[in-house]
Amino acid sequence: MQRLIEKGLMFANLVAVESPALVHRYNRALEQLTGKRTALTDFHVDISGYSPEIGEELGDELYLNANGCNRQFILLTTAQKAAPLLNEAFSTSRWILQDFIDTNEAALFALTTQDALAGELLNSVFEMSQPSRLFDIRRIEIEADTTQAHVADAHKLQERIQRFRSEPDAWWDDVLIAEMITLAKHTGDVTRNPVAFKTTGYEHGNFWTAHFGGAYVFHRATKPFVAAATPEVFAADPDVTIPVIGLADANSLARMLAENHLAEPIVRARGADGAAILRQKMDFVLVTAAAQAGLDLSGASRRDLRALARQMGAALPAQFRGLADLLRWVETGGDWPRISSEHPAYFYTLRGAWGDDRDLVNMLLSELGPMDFRQLFICNKPLFYRLYAGWGDAHRQAVADILEREYLVDKAGAREALFGAEPPMAPPPPPPRAPTKKPPTPAERMIARVGPWGAVRR
Repeated sequence: MQRLIEKGLMFANLVAVESPALVHRYNRALEQLTGKRTALTDFHVDISGYSPEIGEELGDELYLNANGCNRQFILLTTAQKAAPLLNEAFSTSRWILQDFIDTNEAALFALTTQDALAGELLNSVFEMSQPSRLFDIRRIEIEADTTQAHVADAHKLQERIQRFRSEPDAWWDDVLIAEMITLAKHTGDVTRNPVAFKTTGYEHGNFWTAHFGGAYVFHRATKPFVAAATPEVFAADPDVTIPVIGLADANSLARMLAENHLAEPIVRARGADGAAILRQKMDFVLVTAAAQAGLDLSGASRRDLRALARQMGAALPAQFRGLADLLRWVETGGDWPRISSEHPAYFYTLRGAWGDDRDLVNMLLSELGPMDFRQLFICNKPLFYRLYAGWGDAHRQAVADILEREYLVDKAGAREALFGAEPPMAPPPPPPRAPTKKPPTPAERMIARVGPWGAVRR
């Protein structure tokens, strides 16, 4: 994994915690949440405040995510919103944390200049002993405060200010005034700088979970279903009432994606350069196949890859040949290639359709088409790292070099070319209403008729 770290393909964008003040704040928050402390003087954290160095020090990679639900977090700076989320148990967790920071950035910036923020993503489920518990997660509430309770004290101060303004005898209530002064010394002027969060609640839509071997839960789809790596575990739970499909059941998965309008063919996607995407996918499939065949991939250019394709000949995988047939149709016309859901290339020819579940569908498609290691890296890093660990050294080197050369140089551009533009975070505001025009006064009517300086004499 050291090769990936050096190229910025692993643990990239983590936030460095190096100053003694920040380490001290982190330890206060960590002790409040878990009862533990770190002896490290510098480390890195992800968006949730999880540190891989501290996880190794404590011998517990889940020290902020016990049981894999109700994830705790430590916020030292709003810059954490750009960091990844490590040891992800639910695909919705990073989005919720990022939106919470974005929406409440002003208040969080003010709070984190004084202290660390300790919080938790709360739902009504506290253990994952059986698959049916996944469907009980409907809404996530964020509960957060500084280690010195600035938010709680600000609420208390707001309540006392309201009492002071509404009760007729509050001017003579010395105890109330003294409490307000004491709280204000701690929180500052909450009337001018409110210490309150605008948004703390989030609906839990369709999601991926690492529990039970990994599963994609489309419980909010028009026709709900679950795509699971271990469908037998779900089948053994009598409380699971929606269809569960194994990841190896290509026909059923293809049908559910089509019936719910969750995926679209790349060659017919609006704004996509289908031919360019197919060529790239063919290259990535070829690299994987050549590495598995033990062929030399050192410093392979696109010309070298074409030579490898000629060298492999009949040994080329069905995924490559199917994509080549589709590319031939795109570029030269002719008969539409019959690539059914049973064809190994089928899921390589799709991408997530526009909508709230686009990223989740692309994550599922990357698992169904793992030979396209670029999409796997972009959409499903946990699976990419797990597969990467089992590859040979030449295979790892070739993949790392290609990702560095063809993805890191323009990550946003590559994602837009593959999957389309990012959906907006919120609907556009309505157009401004035209002001209501008042009827003119007699003086205004006169001015309109003869001008502001009176009638012109002839």
